[in-house]
Amino acid sequence: MNTEIITDGVPLNEAKKALIMIHGRGAGAHDILSIAKHLEVEKFALAAPQAENRTWYPYSFLVPIEENEPSFSKSLDAIHQVVVAIQQNGIEKENIYFLGFSQGACLALEFTARNAAKYGGVVAFTGGLIGDKVYENHYDGNFENTPIFIGTSDPDFHVPVERVNETAALLEKMGASVTKKIYPNMGHTISQDEIDLANKLVFAKK
Repeated sequence: MNTEIITDGVPLNEAKKALIMIHGRGAGAHDILSIAKHLEVEKFALAAPQAENRTWYPYSFLVPIEENEPSFSKSLDAIHQVVVAIQQNGIEKENIYFLGFSQGACLALEFTARNAAKYGGVVAFTGGLIGDKVYENHYDGNFENTPIFIGTSDPDFHVPVERVNETAALLEKMGASVTKKIYPNMGHTISQDEIDLANKLVFAKK
């Protein structure tokens, strides 16, 4: 599967850090890249894969995983391809960061939990681990204190707060340094407070 990847920021072969940005359902790579201007990522290479038909998988992230196949596995593979391309440019995992919104946040969390390691950080704007429940046996590795920020609304039409709580608990168990913030009636969007926290907790760290 050859996924189109839109790049921005510092050229990959010159950068010391890279941020993989994963768009939500119905959006595109350019949409998620536009968030970068609000983030402290001036020295990062930015890479945003483009989902086929603007969706990473067809149904809700809460249905049994097999119902979202083969798109689900193809999408995880697409993120893997981006990670490999970044590493081929000499950037280590501990300097690779992930950010996603909604469906993209679910995919960012799912990919990193299935491939847990010491990453630069993960920012999930409204998302949780994927499946009809959280399957602990799907996840392996140790985050070694990787900072992970998850922000979400309560309620959120697409992402139940219970799944966010379960996700945060599992990531902590896997060694991540998780910050979770739940905003009353925020709606399905990204707030300035979430941007500020992402900068403070993930991107501005030395």
